[in-house]
Amino acid sequence: MIIIDGNSLLNRAFYALPPLKTKDGRHTNAIYGFLTMTFRMLEEHDPSYLAVAFDLKKPTFRHKEYKDYKAGRKKMPPELRQQIEPLKDILDALNVYRIEIEGFEADDIIGTVVTQGEEQGIETLVVTGDKDALQLASQTTKIVFTKRGISNIEIYDADKVKEETGVSPKTFIDLKGLMGDSSDNIPGIPGVGEKTALKLLQEFGSVENLIANMDQISGEKLREKVEKNQEKAVLSKRLATIVRTMPMDIDFSKLKRRKIHREEAVAAFKDYEFHSLMKKIREDEDSAGEEDGIKALKEVSNTSRDLWVLQVKEDKNFKQLQKGINEYLKTSKELGIFSFTKGEALTKDDILALSMVTKENKLYVIDLQALDSELKEAFWQWFRDLTNKEDVGFVAHNMKKEILHLKNHSINLNYVVFDTMIAEYLINPNKSGYDLEDLVLEYTGANIKSKETFLGKGKKQVSFTDLEESEFVSYLTDRVQYLFSLKELMEEKIEEYDLKELQETVEVPLIEVLAGMEYQGILADRELLLELQEKYEEKIDKLTKTIYNLAGESFNINSPKQLGNILFDKLDLPPIKKTKTGYSTNVEVLEKLKDKHEIIEKILEYRQITKLKNTYIDGLLKIINPSTKRIHSHFMQTVASTGRISSTEPNLQNIPIRLEMGRQLRKVFVAKEGASFIAADYSQIELRVLAHMSGDENLINAFLRDEDIHTRTAAEIFDVDFNEVTSQMRSNAKAVNFGIVYGISDYGLSENLGISRKKAQKYIDNYFKKYPKVKSYMDSTVAFAKEKGYVTTLLNRRRYLPDIHARNFNLRSFAERTAMNTPIQGSAADIIKIAMIQVYKKLEEQNMEANLLLQVHDELIVEAPEKEVDQVKEIIRSSMEEAMELKVHLKIDMSQGKSWYDLK
Repeated sequence: MIIIDGNSLLNRAFYALPPLKTKDGRHTNAIYGFLTMTFRMLEEHDPSYLAVAFDLKKPTFRHKEYKDYKAGRKKMPPELRQQIEPLKDILDALNVYRIEIEGFEADDIIGTVVTQGEEQGIETLVVTGDKDALQLASQTTKIVFTKRGISNIEIYDADKVKEETGVSPKTFIDLKGLMGDSSDNIPGIPGVGEKTALKLLQEFGSVENLIANMDQISGEKLREKVEKNQEKAVLSKRLATIVRTMPMDIDFSKLKRRKIHREEAVAAFKDYEFHSLMKKIREDEDSAGEEDGIKALKEVSNTSRDLWVLQVKEDKNFKQLQKGINEYLKTSKELGIFSFTKGEALTKDDILALSMVTKENKLYVIDLQALDSELKEAFWQWFRDLTNKEDVGFVAHNMKKEILHLKNHSINLNYVVFDTMIAEYLINPNKSGYDLEDLVLEYTGANIKSKETFLGKGKKQVSFTDLEESEFVSYLTDRVQYLFSLKELMEEKIEEYDLKELQETVEVPLIEVLAGMEYQGILADRELLLELQEKYEEKIDKLTKTIYNLAGESFNINSPKQLGNILFDKLDLPPIKKTKTGYSTNVEVLEKLKDKHEIIEKILEYRQITKLKNTYIDGLLKIINPSTKRIHSHFMQTVASTGRISSTEPNLQNIPIRLEMGRQLRKVFVAKEGASFIAADYSQIELRVLAHMSGDENLINAFLRDEDIHTRTAAEIFDVDFNEVTSQMRSNAKAVNFGIVYGISDYGLSENLGISRKKAQKYIDNYFKKYPKVKSYMDSTVAFAKEKGYVTTLLNRRRYLPDIHARNFNLRSFAERTAMNTPIQGSAADIIKIAMIQVYKKLEEQNMEANLLLQVHDELIVEAPEKEVDQVKEIIRSSMEEAMELKVHLKIDMSQGKSWYDLK
């Protein structure tokens, strides 16, 4: 049995996790932490019985006996109190038995349940953050004590209690009786601490025996203390003693793990936006046995299944497949698809199987491994012709993956209708993930197994080839059978949130663009990488020796503990910050110590170079595709809540180009023979968007006159003539311009410019005097966020701001700054995406050999043969500068070079 101390675990979770909120501002961190810990316990221990005990608000018998019991305790924060009843509702939805009784604490309920459980031979785990529970430990009852936060736990049996506290669980209450407990305001004997209490108990065994033999206490002062406070000691022991004989008979059949109330649980998790926990509902149901009252869900479907499988070497079956789908496409022009490859390398792995679904939920599975080569080629030719039809559209979850898989078979999906992953990203951009299983559960209440559930995990993991044929087919049909149900339900949300234009003109067309960029990749000079690797290793070796000489000994430079000892103990540098594990040696600390010792500069340089080598040089060498000689970065469309595209494996947007050694890495990325890179970078796009959205005439006119915007701002805020602006004034004005976009405060600007807060505030005030509508726009955007709970871009992309009403000043201020910035940054992101789509389309329409390769921040990079350079430049310019019509013109800077390093 697992029994949880509800209030204790909820309290631990609240203080352990950062603030979490729903889109409409409800606090959820304590509930989320509680549920995470509960699911962890269920996974690790798979109990037959499960219950949660809660305290009630009303006074207990302890309060009646001792009015100061728990007096002086800090009041429960309202942010935590608000989460108690919702947690209970969720536990009810999960069908977890909960117990609460007036006049008794959760400890007493747990003590009584444990005692009656032991009598029935039930082994118990008590999950709590309250050390009082250690008195319940025995050979059959263990205490799962959450130490720091909720992830760091210690499990105590009777032996471990004795080993750690010095007394047995039974004597633990005597220890409390003597030394008291400040957290519960239990007095104990004043002046008797843990050391003295342990000594007394070793000699006398219990509080009662101690009092009965007070004359034998050595030490007159101690004897006087005990004699004077003997009643307090008895009272304290009684207050600390968990009641194990409450007047209640436990019906253990009610505590058995029970089937989750599926619809209620899904609705609750959806309401509180616990998207990452959705899969836990599935896992719990998949793993629970029937004897526990939970029937494993093998296959759940709210529509009929009509399954057709092609996995034999008969042409007759293939003709049936063709006939069935061709007939369907005469009236319905949409197909749902999923392609399966053994590995994850999208640009080289062959498709081993394909599943398709019609709107009527007729399912087709083509097991390509089971087809002979002739039939396989006949299938691909038929499917190739099918995808070339302009009126046939496709639906999938993660369509980019499908496009990339199919490109390996010379198949282009010309018409993408809907991507459930992209649609959900538009509906809720704050999610941490968009797994198909979670969306199916959330929208339809149906349960489909994850890849991990099919294959297992860790040492028990198997490959797909080890699965039974029926399981393999089940996996393939699971991936497609809910696509049209999801599409229908998501389209309602898309319409409701006015996201259709954004979806159809930006996000869906962009899928093909990003797939093309991934497929093309970028050529990498492997020989140069190897040269840089050797050069960096030499540099690291030289720096290591220098650091050792300056330190006077060799040590592990990468160990914060050893480095801290060298800097602050041996070299006696002033410690700036301490952590739980010792001295902090992070970058901020080292920067402040720069002028204290020459070793600091060397350590900072060592860190920069080792990071560059390990992350980029070694990392890039591992991911060069052996057949294409190119690096195929993954471009992610559903990560940033602002709408920005991100890249991974490698993250090409994060190469630290401010350092020359970082910039050198760009030499590795080269254009193919006979071609050049063309880079086009939007000039001050966010400031141009700000001018448009605010409608400020002064800002608009500055751009229309094609003035240098930072010089113009400097002239305005420093009240000087345009021609009298110095480089320092311009630099300061640039910081103000970009700071305003990000809702900067006087403190933030003063830190950036190294000036006083008063002067920084004057700069900001002057800016708003000269650009008054910018101030009005910022204020109205924050007001809109406070009213609606979200902000939108020019194309209506949403970003939710749950902290906009937070009591905490820092959280609320950050949300307000985000409200100011998101419409600007998000609109800029939308504009860049539109430009990418236009560049990609025009290159394709004009049959150019050139390819769009990268998007980094506000910049696009195209690889073009020399013969096409002039034409491609014109395509890029028109596509980018005409991407969206604003009150000011969009402008780009363009450059050309043989490597990424050559581009300016």
